[in-house]
Amino acid sequence: MTRRVIIDTDPGLDDAVAILFALNSGRFDVLGLTTVAGNIGLERTTANAGGLLDAAGRSDIPVVSGAAKAMLRDNIDAIVVHGDDGLRGVKLPLSRTAPTTGAVDWMAKTLLDAPSGSIDILALGPLTNIARLALHHPSAAARIGQLIVMGGTIDQPGNAGPASEFNFACDPEAVAGVLRADIRTTIVPLDVTRRVRADRAFVEALRGTPIGALAADLLTAYLLDDSQSRPLHDPCVMLLALAPELFGVEFRRLSVDLGDDADAGALRPRDSGFPVSVAMRVDVEGALSLLASGFR
Repeated sequence: MTRRVIIDTDPGLDDAVAILFALNSGRFDVLGLTTVAGNIGLERTTANAGGLLDAAGRSDIPVVSGAAKAMLRDNIDAIVVHGDDGLRGVKLPLSRTAPTTGAVDWMAKTLLDAPSGSIDILALGPLTNIARLALHHPSAAARIGQLIVMGGTIDQPGNAGPASEFNFACDPEAVAGVLRADIRTTIVPLDVTRRVRADRAFVEALRGTPIGALAADLLTAYLLDDSQSRPLHDPCVMLLALAPELFGVEFRRLSVDLGDDADAGALRPRDSGFPVSVAMRVDVEGALSLLASGFR
């Protein structure tokens, strides 16, 4: 059974691999890509989203640009990881389909036009678009089947501050807004994603198809030392959506650090915190096998 999804994203190397997996696996009905500033600015994340759709032969899927800025803060970026173009020089086709604007309104209409609970949102970047959806269209947000979010860290050190993860540090107020909303949410934090990495043999084995070759090029650009990749953060969202049995998910009550120091966006355990499901364990071998299967 295919899953009807909206992918909210800021591509980004690992976003790009996650999107190609969703497009090529035959297991998702991707209704649209909504874009947000995060890894790089909104103009580039939107162009990359369109290029990925063209590379996959799916220019029929709309790209709808969203938030160029965080709700209350100055933007941060991850150019040091993803490069000025977001893809470290990996070339995509120039998108033949012009993106539209108004991601939040587009998501609301798409959700309201579909049966309640029939569309999931897979969030790979900062949560600004989703928070604005919950704020301005709460009845539409309540119709999301499930929201799966790459973000945060529980017991692992952060990658934006000592205890803060990049996506959540980009817009802490958006994280708090989403967690307090009436949305069934699962977080995939660094505790899981740091365990899922591709080695050189895994990367080269993807090259049997054009999309697999593009994924291999993206992962090659994502290698740390020519032998192992950085964590495959965003593909874990797609894998959890398809195979929750590969993950150990726990119920937690968490608050969001809304301070102005280096740990803005950090998740804190609190008895009075927001109730949320959090993936804390992963079958790494099973996850990588499933990921590879999407490029055959």
